[in-house]
Amino acid sequence: LGKKVLIVYAHQEPRSFNGSLKKVAVDELSAQGCTVTVSDLYAMDFEPRATRKDITGAVSNPKSFNYGVEAYEAFKKGALTSDIIDEQKKVLEADLVIFQFPVYWFSMPAILKGWMDRVLCQGFAFDIPGFYDAGFLKNKLALVSLTTGSTSEMYMKTGVSGDYRYFLWPLQHGTLHFCGFKVLAPQISFAPEIASEEERKAMVASWAQRLKTIWEEEPIDCTPPWYFGQ
Repeated sequence: LGKKVLIVYAHQEPRSFNGSLKKVAVDELSAQGCTVTVSDLYAMDFEPRATRKDITGAVSNPKSFNYGVEAYEAFKKGALTSDIIDEQKKVLEADLVIFQFPVYWFSMPAILKGWMDRVLCQGFAFDIPGFYDAGFLKNKLALVSLTTGSTSEMYMKTGVSGDYRYFLWPLQHGTLHFCGFKVLAPQISFAPEIASEEERKAMVASWAQRLKTIWEEEPIDCTPPWYFGQ
């Protein structure tokens, strides 16, 4: 196939269930002949905070610091710090970006949120105009593979937490689709910590199985009805 995949992985423990999902994805995609790169954010000690330090050299308005504006200017000049530039290069090369993480508070871990904040800057991932279907990453696929603490019953429309699709809206739509990504259906592994060993093995196997035909999948319809119903 010769496809390139970037896995942005946010878990502290290699032997975790998230670690197993990441490993099986690397193994399966590599076996297909894909080139797989992993950004292991905790192992990299990735900086999640968007600060003045992200810009090398002078800022355009030192009196009143505006991160979004300064990152945009720095991107155009090639003046972002190397850790951001390295991640942007990986994204540019990738045909598919997989985000592997446990859900924290209906969202992603801070280190992954920080990756989004710093890497997907204006000029690189989008511009105004130049977002949603016109986003700069529009020739790429994105997929979130996440684990939850709560069971699938809790994450139904009628469940105590509401439909899991509700919390995917800011991540899949407001971030990934905004930058132009075509978003594949999420891979959700519900409550691995309270699942049996057999159930966990089945969840890992179903992810590996799905990846065998991942390149044939159609993206979801990234519009409000997918998330919130009609």
